Amino acid sequence: MSSAAASVPAAPDAVATMRAITQPVYGPPEALRAADLPRPVPAAGEVLVRVAAAGIDPSIWHLLAGDPRIVRLAAGLRRPRRLVPGLDVAGTVVAVGEGVTSSQPGDEVFGVGRGVLAEFTVARADRCLHRPETVTVEQAAALPVSATTALQAVRRSGRVQAGHDVLVLGAGGGVGTFAVQVAVADGARVTAVCSDGKADLVRSLGASEVIDYHRTDPLSGDRRYDVIIDIAGLRPLPHLRRALTPTGTLVIVGGEGGGAWLGGLGRNLRASLTTPLVRQQLRWIVATTGPEDLQELAAAVADGTLSPVLDRTFPLDRSAEALRYVKDGHALGKVVVTVP
Repeated sequence: MSSAAASVPAAPDAVATMRAITQPVYGPPEALRAADLPRPVPAAGEVLVRVAAAGIDPSIWHLLAGDPRIVRLAAGLRRPRRLVPGLDVAGTVVAVGEGVTSSQPGDEVFGVGRGVLAEFTVARADRCLHRPETVTVEQAAALPVSATTALQAVRRSGRVQAGHDVLVLGAGGGVGTFAVQVAVADGARVTAVCSDGKADLVRSLGASEVIDYHRTDPLSGDRRYDVIIDIAGLRPLPHLRRALTPTGTLVIVGGEGGGAWLGGLGRNLRASLTTPLVRQQLRWIVATTGPEDLQELAAAVADGTLSPVLDRTFPLDRSAEALRYVKDGHALGKVVVTVP
C-alpha cells in the first residue's frame, strides 16, 4: 500500500485535506491505496466525524473486489462508485450540517459513516449516536454493522425465544460472536460451530456446546434445532433443513463461494422460492443499521449484556493487511482499524 500521503496536523481545521485509504479499482485488498483527499463537508442532516477507529467486516472486501459481480450493479459497473470504503466508525464530531440538533462539535459518537477508512468521514446524524463512557472507541467501532446484523438475525428473523435450541454456524467471526451472545441473553440453548482455535472463546460467550467443524459435521445425526443461524456459509439447503425441526427457522446471513455472478445469493433465492412450499421458515437478511438498534446495542454493551470480541487492531496505513486478515478467515471476532 502506498504511504506517500502527508499526515494531518492535530488541529482538524488547519488544512482542507485528509489522509484516506482508497479503492480506485476492483481487486484484492492489496489494490487499496493511500491518498490525500479533500476533507468532506457535512450536508443538511449530517455530521463530520474525526475518525478514531473503523470496523472491518467481509462486506468491505466484497465491495472492494466487486464479488459477486451482481454487487457492481449498486457499487459501480466498471469501478467502485465510492472511493473510500468502510461503514463502522467511532470518533469525535467536528462539525454539523444544517438542521442537526442531536450532536454538536466535541461529542464522542459511533455509528455508520460514508467511507470511514480515512481521518474524517460524514454520517447521517440519526445514524451516529453518543458513545457511552464505558465503551471504548475500538469496541464502539466493532458494533454497528456486525452487531446489528446479529441482533436482526436472532430476534427479528429467527424470533429466538427462551428454551429454543439454536445452532450458530460461523460462531467465531464478527457477526457470530454477537449472535451467540444475543441468543444466550434471550434464553436459548446455543450450539456454536467454529474452528477448534476459537472454541474456548466462543464457549466463554455462553454457548452450551461448541462443535469443531473440522472434526464433526454439525448437520449430521438426529439432532434438530428450532433455529439455525448460518453465517457466511454455503451449505446446501437440504442439509440445513434436515437439521431443523419440522417448523423450525433458518436464517441465512451472507454467504461465501458460489458462482461468479450471484455468489451465495443463489442459495438465498432458492430459500425464498422454497419457503411457501414447506412448513419451515427459510429466510435471509440484509441488515440495515438504524438508531433504535444502535441505542439497544450501546445499552447492552454498557451494562455488560453484550461484549464485543476484538481480535486485533491495525493502524490506518495497514488497512489492506487488516482486510486480508479478515478475508482469509483468521479473525476471532472483530478487527478494527485505528486512526491516529
